[in-house]
Amino acid sequence: MGTILVGQAAPAAETATPGARRHIGIATYLKRNPKLVAGLIMFSSLLLFSLLGPLFIDRELARPMSAMPSQAPSAEYPFGTDDQGRNLLAVAVVGLPLTLQVGLIAGLVAIVLGTVLGLTAGYVGGVTDLIIRGVCDILLTVPGLVVLITVAASIQGAISVQMMALVVASLAWMWPARTIRSQVLTLRERAYVQMAKLSGMKTPEIIFREIMPNLLPFLAASFVGSVAAAILASIGLEALGLGPQNEPTLGMTIYWAISFNAVIRGMWWWLAMPIVAIVILFISLFMISAGLDEIANPRLRKVSS
Repeated sequence: MGTILVGQAAPAAETATPGARRHIGIATYLKRNPKLVAGLIMFSSLLLFSLLGPLFIDRELARPMSAMPSQAPSAEYPFGTDDQGRNLLAVAVVGLPLTLQVGLIAGLVAIVLGTVLGLTAGYVGGVTDLIIRGVCDILLTVPGLVVLITVAASIQGAISVQMMALVVASLAWMWPARTIRSQVLTLRERAYVQMAKLSGMKTPEIIFREIMPNLLPFLAASFVGSVAAAILASIGLEALGLGPQNEPTLGMTIYWAISFNAVIRGMWWWLAMPIVAIVILFISLFMISAGLDEIANPRLRKVSS
């Protein structure tokens, strides 16, 4: 028979509060995950530029004929000006938040819809799973780019940043739904889920209290991926001239530069500003996604370490 020890001091690790252990764990893991840290720093810098830029740069300078046209980068115009007399630094201050807004709205709609459908299909199963999976499979076979171009072209005259986000989100929820469903199929057989069933918990409680917390790192990585995909799709549509015509988003700036033959005329800075901003944005999102993938997938964590 085993001996029960009474009054023995608990180990130091067990006496620490959960909040302290969680804080130490996060800090330690961030030190071991330089990709996530670098991505967060880069994305935070772009976000701060978007939020604080209007405090230092007049947004009205992003309008046509607000500055001398076709000026190369200088002390007066750090990013230069375009053919229509827009200060490209002001265009970056106005356009970057609009592009981020499209990605965040579309990514949020896609991940919320995908999460609800994926959780429902994976846990409930049966006919419900068959219907949701069938709808996803059918929509995934549809050429998304053609549909997006058709929809954007049909509402081009009235399209706004919010409308652009919803157009992109309409075909962005299927992949999160499928991947989340596959994760739930494995989690629903775990012992703690079976114990929750035996204890009499209802299906919504099991889904949102037992299963969903274990999917949070995976959901975060999926959200970042959805944001990146939405931004890429919106920039592609805008570069074709199918975006909001009166809003200087990064994609529309590229469209204007192409339309006015900026490269042929030697106005390289007109294209350089949006392209550099887009490259930094996508590098930051990729590094954040890669770092979150390591949290969600222990095998990746072992390989990277």
